[in-house]
This record gives sequence, C-alpha cells and structure tokens, in this order.
Amino acid sequence: MMRVLIIGAGGHGQVVADILLQMRDTGEDVQPIGFIDENPALTGMEYLDLPVLGTESCLSSITHDAVIIAIGDNQTRKGRFANLRELGESFAIARHPRAIIAPDVVIGPGCMIMAGVVINSGSIINENVILNTACTVDHHSEILAHAHVAPGCHLGGQVLVQEGALIGIGSTVMPRQKIGPWSIVGAGSLVHADVPENATVVGVPARMLKV
Repeated sequence: MMRVLIIGAGGHGQVVADILLQMRDTGEDVQPIGFIDENPALTGMEYLDLPVLGTESCLSSITHDAVIIAIGDNQTRKGRFANLRELGESFAIARHPRAIIAPDVVIGPGCMIMAGVVINSGSIINENVILNTACTVDHHSEILAHAHVAPGCHLGGQVLVQEGALIGIGSTVMPRQKIGPWSIVGAGSLVHADVPENATVVGVPARMLKV
C-alpha cells in the first residue's frame, strides 16, 4: 500500500485527496494519510476525514511512501517539487478513476488528473502537471513540467504546452500550436497561433495583452 501525504490542505488539496480516496475505493494500492500545510493554524483540522498533520518541517517524522503537491500556483508548485525531490521524496500520481487515458500515454511523477479528463493516444504529460476537471488533451500533445490545464479546456492534436504555462478555464487551443513557458491563456480564449514565453493572451481569437 502506497501511503501518500498531500502537500497543501486548501480546496485543490481536498480535490486531490478525494481522487486518492476514490482510487483506493476502486482497488488501487494507495492510501492518503493526511495533509501537510505551511499554515500552522490548520494543524489538527480534518478534511474528508484526513488530518492536517503539520508543516513540511514535520515530514521526516511522518511515515509515508510518497507525496503529491496539491497547490494550484505553478511557480509555488515547481519550487516545492524541487525542494522535496532534493530531500529524496517520491511523488505519487493522482488519477481519477473516471479519467479516460489511452494506454500509451506517458504520465510523469506528481501529476494530478481530475474527473472527466480525456488524454488521447501518443500524448506525454510531464512531471507535476495539473489536468483539471473535464479538460481534454488530444493525440500526440505534450505538456511540460509544472503546467496547469484548467477545467473545461480543450487542446487539439500535437499541441505543446511548455513549462509552467496556465491554460485558463474553458479555453481552446487549436492543433499544432505551442504555448510558451510561463505564459497564460485567459479563460474562454481561442488560441490559433503560438503563444510566446511569459505572454498573456485573451479573447476569441486570442490576442496578447499589452503591458
């Protein structure tokens, strides 16, 4: 049985806890044992009958097999991932039983795949990525580390989402487009051209915001 600590006890952390519990209840060899959160006021609280066990300073005193970083902010999640990897932690994958994933899809450590997600053949999901509720990733796409595809997004075939990018709720990315590192696609946007690094695009069709 893989005993998993969830890093982050906020709303996203509770969604990830629910995924791990549903994985357990459908026969997977996984057991969430509680949350770690940097807000000491949360220690002793319970969410989904799982306790908040303390801050990250308590990690070494808690028996566990793996962690998962359930924090929505991409930069914060990247930093925690690097720190915990340096400490020798292993990373679980949270994969909702009602996600549909082609058998040849590659999923990296620490990924969170919510209910209703569809990932089609030939796609690669790198480490520490969030694929949020009911988003779709079509064939031969790749999502690089620490990115977040928000609820209800649709990525066409052969899309490349680069490190740390955020694809906002309800957005559509047309086939073969590239979303640059640490860029943001605004909610409801339609991306029909490559998005540069660190850019923010919004609208239908999506256009860059002027700074």
